[in-house]
Amino acid sequence: MNAPIPSTERRRAPTDWKGADMQKRIAARYSSERRFRMIGLTAILMSAGFLAFLLISMLHEGASGFTRTELAVRVDFPKAPIVIDPATLRGEGADAVLASVNWQALTDQAATGALGQDGVWIAPGAWLVMRDAVKADPSLLQKSVTLSLPASDDLDIAAKSDGSPEAEAAYARLDKAGIATRAVNWDFLTSSDATDPTQVGIWGAFKGSLLTMAVTLLLSFPVGVLAALYLEEYAPRNRWTDMIEVSINNLAAVPSIIFGLLGLAVFLNVMHLPRSAALVGGMTLALMTMPVIVIAGRNAIKAVPPSIRDAALGIGASPIQVVFHHVLPLALPGIMTGTIIGMARALGETAPLLMIGMRAFIASPPGGITDPATVLPVQIFLWSDEVSKGFVEKTSAAIIVLLLFLLSMNSIAIYLRNKFERRW
Repeated sequence: MNAPIPSTERRRAPTDWKGADMQKRIAARYSSERRFRMIGLTAILMSAGFLAFLLISMLHEGASGFTRTELAVRVDFPKAPIVIDPATLRGEGADAVLASVNWQALTDQAATGALGQDGVWIAPGAWLVMRDAVKADPSLLQKSVTLSLPASDDLDIAAKSDGSPEAEAAYARLDKAGIATRAVNWDFLTSSDATDPTQVGIWGAFKGSLLTMAVTLLLSFPVGVLAALYLEEYAPRNRWTDMIEVSINNLAAVPSIIFGLLGLAVFLNVMHLPRSAALVGGMTLALMTMPVIVIAGRNAIKAVPPSIRDAALGIGASPIQVVFHHVLPLALPGIMTGTIIGMARALGETAPLLMIGMRAFIASPPGGITDPATVLPVQIFLWSDEVSKGFVEKTSAAIIVLLLFLLSMNSIAIYLRNKFERRW
C-alpha cells in the first residue's frame, strides 16, 4: 500500500497565467525590456551624435586649412636686377646659383610695383614660390609673367573668416579687382613645419609618423606574437610564469609617459641613439604596444579549439608544426585585432615622444629612421600652442589628416583580419 505524500511534497497548484497578478508581472517585465532598449538606443544615438559633432567641427575648422589666398603679381624678370644665365639653372649647381639672388627683395619689389600699397599683403615666404617657379622653368627669366603668390596670414584670415578691418578692406579691393583668388594649398601636403602659417606643411610629420609606425610594428608584432606563443604553448605552469603574466598585464595599463621615461633612460642616455629620431620613437612605442599584442595573442591562441591540435598530432605533425601550421594561422585574426588596438594607441601618443625629444622644429622631411623627425600628434600639439590665428585652421587640418591616417591603417588591418578569419 502506497504511503501518503507529505504535504511538503504535494504538487503545487498550476500558475494562473491569465490572472491579474501574473498579467501585471508580465506587463512590468515587458515594460522593463522596452526601457532597457530605449536606454541602449539613446546611448548609441548620443555616441553617434558626439562623433558627428567632432567630425563636423573638425571639417568646418580644418577644411579651410587645405586652401589659401593667392595674389596675382606681374613680374618683369628681364627688368629685374638678376644676373643669371638660364643655362646655369639646368645643371647640378642650380641651387647654388639661385642662392646668390635676393629673392625676398625681388618679390617685395614686384609686389609693390604690381599692387601698389597692397603689396604689403604678400606673405613673407612668397619668395620661395618665385624661386621655385624659376628653378622649374628657367626660361621665365626672359619673360614677363604673372605669378600667383601666397597672401599674408592676416589677408588669408580676412578672406576665410573675421579678420582685422584693414585686412578685410584690402581683401575687398583685391577681390573686386580679380587679383585675390582661393586655391588649393598644395604646400600644406608637401611641405614641413615653418614659422609662417602660410608656409607650414604636414608632409614632414606625416612621413615621420610612417617611419615611426613602421619601426613600432616591425619590433612589437613579431616579439609579441612569439612571446604569446611561448607563454601559451610551451611555458611551464609555475610561479615564475605567473609573475611574467601578471607583469605583462600590468604593463598594458602603465601610463604612456612612463615608457617615454624608459626610452629616455635606455635608448638615449645608455645606448646614445640619435635624439628625436623615428628609430627611437618606434622603439619606445614598441615597448608600449608589445604587452597589448601579447595579451590579445594569448587570448586568440587559447580560443583555437583543442581538436585542431589533436587532429594535427594524430596525422603525424610535430608540436612545432602544430603551432606554426595550424594554431597560429587560426589565431592570426585575433592577434591582428590586438595589433590594431595597440598601433592605434601608439599612433595617437604624444607624451612618450615628447620625453625623447620629438618636439623639435623639423623644417625638412626625414630621409630615414635615424634622421630628426616629428609625428602628427606632436605636430598638432606644437601648432595648437602657437599664438598666430593662422595656425588654428592648420591644427584642425592636421587633425583631419591624422584621422584619415588612422582610418586607413585600421581599414587595412581589418581587411587582412577578415580575409584570414576562420569560424568554427
